[in-house]
Amino acid sequence: MAARNGRTVRDLRRANRTAVLQRLYFDGPLSRFELGPATGLSSGSVSNVVADLVADGLVEEAGSVDSDGGRPRTLLRVAPGSGHMIGVDVGETRVRVELFDLTLTELARAEHPLTPQRYDVEVIVDHILQGIAEVLDTAGLAPERLLGVGIGVPGIVERTADRGALVHGQTIGWDAVPLEALLRTGSPLPDTVPYFIDNGAKTLGQAEMWFGAGRGARNAVVVLFGSGVGASLVTPDVEQGRAVEWGHLTVRVRGRRCRCGALGCLEAYAGAESLLARWREEGGRVPDGTDEETALTTMLAAAHPPEGGTADPVALAVLEETAEYLGAGLSDLINLFQPERILIGGWAGLALGSRFLPAVRRHAMSYALRHPAGKVTVDLGRLGPDAVAVGAAILPLADFFARGGRRPDPAPEYPLPAWRTALEERTPR
Repeated sequence: MAARNGRTVRDLRRANRTAVLQRLYFDGPLSRFELGPATGLSSGSVSNVVADLVADGLVEEAGSVDSDGGRPRTLLRVAPGSGHMIGVDVGETRVRVELFDLTLTELARAEHPLTPQRYDVEVIVDHILQGIAEVLDTAGLAPERLLGVGIGVPGIVERTADRGALVHGQTIGWDAVPLEALLRTGSPLPDTVPYFIDNGAKTLGQAEMWFGAGRGARNAVVVLFGSGVGASLVTPDVEQGRAVEWGHLTVRVRGRRCRCGALGCLEAYAGAESLLARWREEGGRVPDGTDEETALTTMLAAAHPPEGGTADPVALAVLEETAEYLGAGLSDLINLFQPERILIGGWAGLALGSRFLPAVRRHAMSYALRHPAGKVTVDLGRLGPDAVAVGAAILPLADFFARGGRRPDPAPEYPLPAWRTALEERTPR
């Protein structure tokens, strides 16, 4: 039966369940009395929805509080063990897989290091699938209890009806890779457990906006600074965030060659990979076989040695120049989007932030227009190096809320033969 606005009774019930679940999730524990004004639902609707959610095992009692002259009011909360999600961060140095309960408490993790410059599709797929199996085994969790697997990847994600999520990762050599179909083909998960694939900067932004330094902001830009750089824009019009290929704005005409192939991209100066390359070109020494995270730590130690040590002037000069490029890049975001907040995350951003954030802020303000610059704050993200994986896990959680706490239908099948043939033709024997 459809209401006058076209919504069915089923739609209304789902929306009511969503409203109650979200309020309990973000603001709970709450009583039934408090849920009424918090959700805009009548007391009768709240009672009915809560009864359904308790019967489904999604909501549980969490003590009681005194009321004004009446009986104590029972507090309610989302049951942590009523759902589980996996978040995957396909990063520059490793594939990180983390298992969470419904309240995003980490239950298990697996990490698979990546050989530098190696983003072979089948290697990444294998790491993801192995990581999923490992965390489920560690936690002793049956695969069918998962609400979904969220994955943050470098590149642009295109969703198609016939092939699922395709990843266009020019900087890592991925051209329309049907990652969702590849994972589904070899997946240890039943087809009732969906995969959600999105840009890593966007999942970082999602995490910071839900649980980190972005909470309460209406307009924000969250920057991912790792081997490369990216950003996610969140506005009232784009509440779930939109990935922005910020790293490929041109900051210098006929400048350094970026790994995307173009000249003068911000990433060619501000990404950790290019930062370390510039230091090496100037004589900086990093032991062979050192991964990027260790190399950047070495460079930071050289630029800022312990008390009594002698600073490496070349390392310090390269880092200070990088801070200026980052600030100039942030000024573009300030002028274009006029955000309330800019948050810097990613392993490299967090590593550099404690020492160079003041310089980055100073350069951003000097290059930006005065009016929008006067209204923005530039800070570090609060969720640390796990933020991309946490944000990836939010993807199935948000879908679960949107469904009113109902599990999704089985995933469709996506054919792979044509893509596999193309891959085999490109792969050296």
